[in-house]
Amino acid sequence: MKTLIQLTLILTILLTSAVHAQDIAGVATYKSQRKMEIKLDSTQFSDEMQKQMQAMMKKQFEKEYTLNFTKDESMYKVVETLDDPNPMAGGGVRVVVAGSGADDSLYKNLKEDRYANKTEVFGKPFLVKDNFRDEEWTLTKESKNIGEYTCFKATMTRTITVSTAFNSEGTDNDESAESTEEQEQLITAWYTPQIPVQNGPSNYQGLPGLILEVNDGSETILCSKIVMNPKNGVSINEPSKGKVVTSDEYRAIMEEKMKEMQERYQTNDRRRDGHNVQIRIGG
Repeated sequence: MKTLIQLTLILTILLTSAVHAQDIAGVATYKSQRKMEIKLDSTQFSDEMQKQMQAMMKKQFEKEYTLNFTKDESMYKVVETLDDPNPMAGGGVRVVVAGSGADDSLYKNLKEDRYANKTEVFGKPFLVKDNFRDEEWTLTKESKNIGEYTCFKATMTRTITVSTAFNSEGTDNDESAESTEEQEQLITAWYTPQIPVQNGPSNYQGLPGLILEVNDGSETILCSKIVMNPKNGVSINEPSKGKVVTSDEYRAIMEEKMKEMQERYQTNDRRRDGHNVQIRIGG
């Protein structure tokens, strides 16, 4: 009889947990920060201009996002503000961040192993639809608290393509230089099994609990607030507007658009005195 009672209790706990996981819903707020190290030729760029660029880049990557999530779906969007920095700043400095529009949104369907990313490329809407990449997390026993949640550490390695572009007039070579290389990127994430959804901010997912913090070596995304099962529910609507492309097609389009923009700026800058530096991020 005692064994039967114990088995019944265990089954009740498991069934309750399963029902809870299916009904779970919430809104998580994240904040992003990125380390920026920009070194310019001091003979061509004043200290004031360098400080201006550092401040502009820092603000560009300090954003707030919301993740509306259920067990199987989520919507990740930037929180709109009235003081978003202008990437086309004065002083001969241009900063271009690909895929960073205020209307961008990332829909994820974990059950169907796919996502839909609504974004813009210089005013033209795109809808990037694809399946998640095959990625393998390494789970560890290391833990820490983030707010009231106990989180565990997980890591994985991604191969990324890094592109930079630089142009400066007044030198012997007026042509823009660009370099592209592949790099190994170590991703460190902290997830909490207390919220049993395999989701997280941006394009991170696949862990046995909601990801509350993630770092790729240069950018940190940290959860600052969680509202579980809000009274008015959560809003998750898969985006449908924009030209539908795959992730590979989108990268090719970005490469072409960035080259066109670089050539246009190079032509315009030759008509002016002074110097210009262009920094490209993303794509």
